[in-house]
Amino acid sequence: MIELRNVQKSFDNDSTFAVVDSSFSVERGELLGLIGESGCGKTTTLKMINRLEEPSHGSIYIDNQNVLERNPEELRRNIGYVFQGIGLFPHYSIRENVAAVPTLLDWNAEHIEGRCREILELVGLPIDDFGDRRPSQLSGGQQQRVGVARALAAEPDVVLMDEPFGALDPITRVELQEEFKRIQRELALTVIMVTHDMIEALLMADRIAVMKKGEILQIGTPRELINSPAHEYVKEIVEMPKRRADNLEKLMHP
Repeated sequence: MIELRNVQKSFDNDSTFAVVDSSFSVERGELLGLIGESGCGKTTTLKMINRLEEPSHGSIYIDNQNVLERNPEELRRNIGYVFQGIGLFPHYSIRENVAAVPTLLDWNAEHIEGRCREILELVGLPIDDFGDRRPSQLSGGQQQRVGVARALAAEPDVVLMDEPFGALDPITRVELQEEFKRIQRELALTVIMVTHDMIEALLMADRIAVMKKGEILQIGTPRELINSPAHEYVKEIVEMPKRRADNLEKLMHP
C-alpha cells in the first residue's frame, strides 16, 4: 500500500507550492489515476514517492515504511517506473535493458534470464525474437512495451507511470492501455498512473484523484466522479469525454 500524509512540496523558500497538503492512499493491487492539467503537481508527486524530489512537509509510506527513512537507491530498486520518454539504453539489447535492475540487485544469471524471458513474453515480445535487438530496431509501441517489461523485471512492490502512453499513435495507445491493464490485474500490481487524458483514466483506473494547482480536489471511482463531482473543475473534466462522444455521434449521424 502507498500512503501520503499531508505532503507538501514548495520552492523558493515556501513562496511557490507545487503540491499542497496532499493525503491519499493506494491499496495493494489498485491502479490509481492521477489526473490534472499540465504543471499541477502530478509528476512532482510521483517523484516524491521514489525520492527524486524530497517533500517539504509530510510523510510518505510504502507498506507502512516511511520512504524518507529508506536508502533512496534501495527504495528505487523496489519501484518500477514507466514514463513517456521510455528511456531505454540505446546501446543495450532488449534483453540487457530488461535485465538492468535485476543485475544491479545481484540476481544470478539463470534467474535473470528466466525473468527476462517471462516478462518479455508477458508484454508480447518473445525473447527469442526480440531479445538481441536494439531499441532503434523497434517501433515506438514495442519500445514502450520494453519499458513496461523493464519496470516489472525486478518484481517491484509499486509501479509509477508518468504519461506512459502519451507519445504513441492512437491505435497503439489503446492496444497498450488494454495490455497494461491486463498485466496489472494478472500480477495484482499497485500502480499510480499520471495522465492528462480523462478517457484513459476512466477506462484504466480503479480510482481517480483529480489535481489542480497542487491540490487534490476529489478522489473516487470513475462512477463516483461522474455521478457526484465535488468541484466545478472535476465536473468539467469528467464531462469532457461525453461531449466528445456527443460530437462524434453528430458527425456520424448528422
